[in-house]
Amino acid sequence: MSDITRIETGRRMSQVTIHNQVAYLAGQVPDDGHSDITVQTQQVLAKIDRLLAEAGSDRGRLLSAQVFLADIGDFAGMNQVWEAWVPEGTAPSRATVQAHLAGPGFKVEIVVLAAVA
Repeated sequence: MSDITRIETGRRMSQVTIHNQVAYLAGQVPDDGHSDITVQTQQVLAKIDRLLAEAGSDRGRLLSAQVFLADIGDFAGMNQVWEAWVPEGTAPSRATVQAHLAGPGFKVEIVVLAAVA
């Protein structure tokens, strides 16, 4: 019996891998590559909420986050949405960097790890 659980597994990757009560989420990108940073961040965080729920966790159990921005000039706009999303007193450790993202129009990609109940 495996102590590893995979959710939404495809040939290339799983959206979530759970091991030792930690959920490792794949990088999440927005659905709409034409929206501004606010809408794109909201879309990404909604995907993270859904995947965390499938894994038996939630945003209040985040351990760490990596935020990739196509333009670091979007830092303030992303943070405005992020700060409203993270429950007070539960902010994870986090890094934010500028990066060339995989899809044209993508402004943000977020990777999180979370404790599973």
